[in-house]
Amino acid sequence: MTTSDSTTARLRSSNWLANQPYLLLSLTALFWAGNAIVGRFAAGHIAPVTLSFLRWSGAFLIILPFAWRHLKQDWSAIRGRLGMMILLSITGIGGFNTLQYWALEHTQALNTLLLQSAGPLFVAVWSLVLLGVRLTLAQACGIALSLAGVLVILLHGDLTTLKNIEFNKGDVIFTVALAIFGLYSVLTLKRPAIHGLSFVGFTFGAGAASLIPLFVLELWTRPLMHLDAANLASLVYVAVFPSTLAYLCFNRGVQLIGANRAAPFFHVIPVFGSAMAIFFLGEQPHWFHLLGYALVLTGVYVASRRPG
Repeated sequence: MTTSDSTTARLRSSNWLANQPYLLLSLTALFWAGNAIVGRFAAGHIAPVTLSFLRWSGAFLIILPFAWRHLKQDWSAIRGRLGMMILLSITGIGGFNTLQYWALEHTQALNTLLLQSAGPLFVAVWSLVLLGVRLTLAQACGIALSLAGVLVILLHGDLTTLKNIEFNKGDVIFTVALAIFGLYSVLTLKRPAIHGLSFVGFTFGAGAASLIPLFVLELWTRPLMHLDAANLASLVYVAVFPSTLAYLCFNRGVQLIGANRAAPFFHVIPVFGSAMAIFFLGEQPHWFHLLGYALVLTGVYVASRRPG
């Protein structure tokens, strides 16, 4: 195969992936599930604003060489919708992720995963308020099915354990974070018609910049991060996978099928999270895992189908 043929094959492969919304959104869920695990691990070792600021600064530096040409070409369109672009940067990049890491310092993993499942509901509310888009019956049924599947997994098939859950400061913070990300998800449909790399390049940079005042304040009020192997590995992971790759996949997925049809993939995040616990922590799979996976996947399929 010649160099030209190899380049053509890579372009065809990338074009194919860019038009597979369900695969893109599944990858997003996988990377964000890993982010929750790493964020919980980093709690107490890396302060939340520091983790968020370094995450997005790193992601911006990674994406900038690829996005620079597109940013120059799209700058007039970005400048024409600068207010919207800054709002998207603050909500989806700076605000949501900082609140998520802050919440993980105060709440149980079970609570976080349960609350994560409310993501599609916030998307539905914002879609109705801002766009006048109502959930279809299929979307509502799909969300209910996938939420039931998540509950089956998280509660080990025993609904009586719900009475033992105690909601605290972290749960409130994370609920606010989900509401903010739901707003971001819907507002991405109002972004200017620019290249995907231009969009993430600008929002990553502006989102990191919006955190600078809080980052400086945190340096004065919280212990500094130790530069050890575990912390550096955490920073590399969150900069590459749940940031650069996940947001590229998520934004493209929403662009292809819309926010309401993409929202049920929020439910896949705790499914991947439990699978990671089985693989990395040696936990044993049980019947409720299989039942929960089946319900979640069925719900996502029903809710994300193109309307008839």
